[in-house]
Amino acid sequence: MKKFFAEKRIQNGLTYQIYFKQFEYYLNENPNNYQTKEENEKSNNIKLNYQRSLRIHKTYEPNDELVKAIRQIDVPQIWMVISEHWCGDSAQNLPYIAEIAKLNSFIDLLIVLRDKNPAIMNEYLTDGKSRSIPKLVAFDMEGNELFQWGPRPKSAVDLVMNAKKEEKEKNEFMTLLHKWYANNKGEELEKEILSLINENIFTNN
Repeated sequence: MKKFFAEKRIQNGLTYQIYFKQFEYYLNENPNNYQTKEENEKSNNIKLNYQRSLRIHKTYEPNDELVKAIRQIDVPQIWMVISEHWCGDSAQNLPYIAEIAKLNSFIDLLIVLRDKNPAIMNEYLTDGKSRSIPKLVAFDMEGNELFQWGPRPKSAVDLVMNAKKEEKEKNEFMTLLHKWYANNKGEELEKEILSLINENIFTNN
């Protein structure tokens, strides 16, 4: 069992409803409070991410195969997602995860903010070095890890990797990335989550 699980730091995480509600706080912040370019950029990202998240919640319908697999879960699980409101990848993936988790009352989705929980984030670095988010980690109630996912679907990971190899500017490859998300509409995320769920069900039966 991870130390942070034993200390109930996950169990004290944010529900998705509270996490989403916090968007309103950031949207209503006074721009005059921003003292750095980075703070202003994060604020702009949060406004954009709110709209991205809202669009997904309004339009997403999970496919039947995924619904069937999720509803086969018959013991309580905690799905921890490490996230931040300013993160574009979180806005493009977390709403789908939240809608999927809603399909089964045995799944308790809790959000852990990356910047306030560096010790937890350090347990789930990408390639052992990057603090990339979102990161989904599922646990049983004894704190055993069931599966991990994140920070992006594989095709999105490959897109960014290839863009960096081609030495594209960050703004350019981020535009390409978000176009990919808009066109994919969560389909690859669904396939990857479905594979993890099926593997977990098979392993534990």
